[in-house]
Amino acid sequence: MTVLSTRAKLGVVLASAVLLGSVAAGYVAVAAEPARTPPTGTGDQVVTLAPGPRLLAITDRHLSTVATADPTGPRTVSGLECLRVYAAAGTGVCLRPETAWSYQVVVLDAALRQTRAVDVPGLPNRARVSASGRMVSWTTFVGGDSYTASGFSTRTGILDTTTGATVTSLEEFAITRDGRSYRSPDVNYWGVTFTADDNRFYATMSTAGRRYLVRGDVAARTVETLKENVECPSLSPDGTRVAFKEAVDADPAKGWRLSVLDLATMRVTATAETRSVDDQAAWLDGRTLAYTLRQDDGQPDVWSVRADGSGAPRLTIPGAESPSPLG
Repeated sequence: MTVLSTRAKLGVVLASAVLLGSVAAGYVAVAAEPARTPPTGTGDQVVTLAPGPRLLAITDRHLSTVATADPTGPRTVSGLECLRVYAAAGTGVCLRPETAWSYQVVVLDAALRQTRAVDVPGLPNRARVSASGRMVSWTTFVGGDSYTASGFSTRTGILDTTTGATVTSLEEFAITRDGRSYRSPDVNYWGVTFTADDNRFYATMSTAGRRYLVRGDVAARTVETLKENVECPSLSPDGTRVAFKEAVDADPAKGWRLSVLDLATMRVTATAETRSVDDQAAWLDGRTLAYTLRQDDGQPDVWSVRADGSGAPRLTIPGAESPSPLG
């Protein structure tokens, strides 16, 4: 029997990742390269996650901030290396490399001090913090699960920063699909977004070749399906809408359309962004979405667009990715 090297095994995993989006390959390409020297910060300013008129993003694999009023202008770049970030209410989450082939979820305070760290398997892909700063979630791509024909799946976890309670995988939760109890070894989750009560959440669940928006309950350890073809949800500040990527013709191979779902009516509105957005968008405010698009050479840029379908996409933070508002 041929024994594959670590790099070869990783290549097999990446080749199959198209089922969940080409973004996985982008993250691995970044993870496999040495970190570049981050751009010089603006004077003696220090990066902080405290609420304020700034946007958080990753610049050359380092946590950085820019002024909301001038996002294309000077930015402050920290020495903290992250592959995915998010922050709210002075709490941040950084998915960072621990070694060349292992990663951690690190919870940060407003001064970027580490308060908790969790070793995670696989390759970092999604991260979220609840509006209060209490709940943290992450998703990684992993390989080797015997139930997947491609040897590829995900792990999505949740951490309560107040109690320390940790859900290492949402696959432990009981499922109600289309009103009936459901179990299957092929279930995968990704892209959590929290409601204001720090208990309920929305996420994507895949099973039997289908992808669903699910609503979950951390305390009850349950999820229920709401709608098909909704991936990487992001709950609006008022809790009434979910921004998401919708597979064109329900086929991820055809790309994704950034859209918004009204949770009361289940009506979907496509945004004015017609390029394929393979990202979990962030709400900059109640009207505007931010997301990452990559250039032909793989370099990322943060763009924004109105959530109601009007207007046109706008380049917001050149040379950056993983955006989130700080206030």
